[in-house]
Amino acid sequence: MPSSVTDTSRRFGRLLPPLLLLLTVFGPISMDLYLPVLPALTVELGAVTSAAQLTVTACLIGLAGGQLVAGPLSDRFGRRGVLLIGVIAYIVTSLLCALSPSIELLISARLVQGLAGGVGIVIAQAAGRDVYEGPRLIRFYGRLTVIGGLAAIVGPLLGGQVALLTDWRGLFVALAAIGVVLLAATIWLFPETLPVDERRTGGFAQTGRDFRTLLTDSRFVGAVLNQGFMYAAIFAYLAGATYILQGVYGLSPQQYALAFGLNSAGFMVFGFAAGRAAERWSLQRTLALGIAISAVGAAGLVFAGVVPTPVWVVVVSLFLLVSGAALTSPPATTLALADHPRIAGTASSLLGMVRFGLGGVAAPLVGIAGAAAILPLGIVTASCVVLAAVASLLATRRRVGTGVPTDAEFASIH
Repeated sequence: MPSSVTDTSRRFGRLLPPLLLLLTVFGPISMDLYLPVLPALTVELGAVTSAAQLTVTACLIGLAGGQLVAGPLSDRFGRRGVLLIGVIAYIVTSLLCALSPSIELLISARLVQGLAGGVGIVIAQAAGRDVYEGPRLIRFYGRLTVIGGLAAIVGPLLGGQVALLTDWRGLFVALAAIGVVLLAATIWLFPETLPVDERRTGGFAQTGRDFRTLLTDSRFVGAVLNQGFMYAAIFAYLAGATYILQGVYGLSPQQYALAFGLNSAGFMVFGFAAGRAAERWSLQRTLALGIAISAVGAAGLVFAGVVPTPVWVVVVSLFLLVSGAALTSPPATTLALADHPRIAGTASSLLGMVRFGLGGVAAPLVGIAGAAAILPLGIVTASCVVLAAVASLLATRRRVGTGVPTDAEFASIH
């Protein structure tokens, strides 16, 4: 493994790290870019609202499943080839979305688009583990968190601007164009980061053994479940906040956009800070601090659901919930992947699948008592944070002979 920035630049090129960061936009851009034209799409295809919303759900399921498949394949065949196939499939399915004549075909195309988009996410995480180690690995995962938050902000805004020039079909053509740019960048800038002699062999039997290795590692399971529950809280926020802030408190779309931007900015800032904090402080303390901040935010939402409160209490609570979740992402991701460099793709796939999978489960729960009820959002997010805290005890439990990896110990992890 490279031991310095100079070694990494010489071996892989200076433009590889930015490319890995860009690959993480697959998920947020695929989910968010066309949301401003979802009502127009519903009308044109003669669909009911619930069917149109399934295009979002299908993409989310695809993003989870795509990571689960692409990770083990990249451990066996290398990162570059799997990534190229995924990007090409993303371009093709984006064009199929643009050409879909019915809502049923669009839902199917969105599922496959999500599967292809999941490849970029998992390869970015796995290749980062190939290239980096120690504190620089933590910083890299912090930057992944920042780029994810930035894409969440830019996606709807960019989609709204593009919608001024074209219809919903044109937005999917724009996604295909983004895929073409990433394909060209991958061809020119992405070398193979996993040497042949470090790849897994043995087919499906070996993949099964790799999954067993990961699922019997308490640190890995704890870190993955921590992220699954923290991201479930974020998805619950995304599903319920717009109805609460606009329906209950009467915020205008512009005011809601401001609140959404504030929370996304908090996600970015705290995600960046997490890399620095984990490097200078420790993984365990940074993870615990993130959980504590999110717990305060979730408690504020529960309070707002029981006692009438001004809108600023809800906005601040949402900000704390999201920012704390961002703070947990780099240390938890590092804890999950640091011990498994030879199966980083498989490990990344499980991490991504649990994040999106639990998020998809949690999101519908906030509407149980009606779209404008605050208490269900508070209960769901509080429950998720509590479960994330319990899972973190597994992730940070000291093990005989190794212990929880600290900054100094990372140099010895292979």
